[in-house]
Amino acid sequence: MVERTVSGSAIKVVSKKSLCGFFTMTTLLFMLSWLFVLRSTRSEASPNSNLFSSYSNSDFDHSVQQQKNVEEEVEPSFGNRAILVDNIEAAAAATTTTTTTTHDDKQQVLEEQGVKCKAHDKAVLRVFMYDLPPEFHFGLLDWKPEENVNNVWPDIKTKAPHYPGGLNLQHSIEYWLTLDLLASELPESEAPSNARSVIRVRNSSEADVIFVPFFSSLCYNRLSKTGPHEKRSRNKLLQEKLVKYVTAQEEWKRSGGKDHVILAHHPNSMLDARMKLWPGTFILSDFGRYPTNIANVEKDVIAPYKHVVGSYDNDQSSFDSRTTLLYFQGAIYRKDGGHVRHELYYLLKNEKDVHFSFGSVQKGGVRKATEGMRSSKFCLNIAGDTPSSNRLFDAIASHCVPVIISDDIELPYEDVLDYSQFCIFVRTRDALKKRYLINFIRSIGKEEWTRMWNRLKEVESFFEFQFPSKEGDAVQMIWKAIARKVPFMKLKTNRSRRFLRSLYGNDMGNKSITTPANFW
Repeated sequence: MVERTVSGSAIKVVSKKSLCGFFTMTTLLFMLSWLFVLRSTRSEASPNSNLFSSYSNSDFDHSVQQQKNVEEEVEPSFGNRAILVDNIEAAAAATTTTTTTTHDDKQQVLEEQGVKCKAHDKAVLRVFMYDLPPEFHFGLLDWKPEENVNNVWPDIKTKAPHYPGGLNLQHSIEYWLTLDLLASELPESEAPSNARSVIRVRNSSEADVIFVPFFSSLCYNRLSKTGPHEKRSRNKLLQEKLVKYVTAQEEWKRSGGKDHVILAHHPNSMLDARMKLWPGTFILSDFGRYPTNIANVEKDVIAPYKHVVGSYDNDQSSFDSRTTLLYFQGAIYRKDGGHVRHELYYLLKNEKDVHFSFGSVQKGGVRKATEGMRSSKFCLNIAGDTPSSNRLFDAIASHCVPVIISDDIELPYEDVLDYSQFCIFVRTRDALKKRYLINFIRSIGKEEWTRMWNRLKEVESFFEFQFPSKEGDAVQMIWKAIARKVPFMKLKTNRSRRFLRSLYGNDMGNKSITTPANFW
């Protein structure tokens, strides 16, 4: 009995030692294998030994930037003030040089491989334009084709139809873009301008975008009122005819309208048609009267107003010669977001070097505004019935540094143009604090103002509408803004085709997108 007990105990001891040894060996092998993995990983990462440190720094920088952004949200508007420095231009020039060199290198490689590339071909936007009847465009300017001539467009080589002046001009972009598109078809020897950001193509399958030449702003201004024996205005009837025509075209059905460019610059234009043509890209002055699912900065283009005051050529003024500090002339009592105008009026009306008064285009209003802006250092651009107004572009044309008080404003070409270099932005809540705005403006010295004034003169051509169009003017800038939307248009169109075969069988490309019922 004793021998059996001793023998059992020995077996247990041997078993425990074996298990312990096995566990130790397994742990050792596990640690050695991990050591090998770590060494091999480190070896592979050695060519980029700063990878982890840069990642950590990047995270830290990102956190700091996020904190900075949060702080900027709660800062007063002094944080928005543009302090211009000379090295901004130097950095931009260096970037341009680097980009040009890289492009030239790629061009050389492609040519060595036998690939011929034309830079100007890639830069030009190819546009297919519907041949709408004249009643939608130049017919609204009382233009009629010659008798026995089947042509829907005027002969711009001889004379372009005249556009009415006054406030009609501020929303006239449809006129200038259409003229430029017609001019793009002329031979180079007959072309009125060498500026070519766009070319009209006759085959829609070759086009980047489809252009709808409806002068919607002019139509609203001239035809929105009903006549004595009319139940509906001609503006509404033309919108209905436009929708019927456009949505029946194969070009619309092919993309669901996503590659269509539709002009609706006046805030009240296309009020009915916009709800049917929403898949297209709208050219607008702002988004003030649009639901975000109808128009937004992602798919649409903001274009400038045409300034009503004249351009200030040979401006020899200076900080000291412009005796008025702050200028505003216009409608003071407005609805919607425009309440800030009359509140600012009561805050500023007694300041000795501030001009803040009611004004209109009538009774010499444009002449007075021209004189006032040209003799002022800063010009107020305050939200009215909508976030934007023509006043901003009148200020730019007058080289009067704009002071923008409109929290929801969207600005033309802001993806490529830094407005803080020539504009002052003030949040509405700050502007309405007692003496905040006037103290803020008075704190801007001669040197800083002069830098902004010089920058205004550099960028003013971007907001100039004219025919013939010139390189870098508003017409060319708008075409380029549209061109930057083309990749997004193609993305939307391609995505929409993913399940067409499963939905419609082989009948693809002939289904039009309907308006969602909840858009109201």
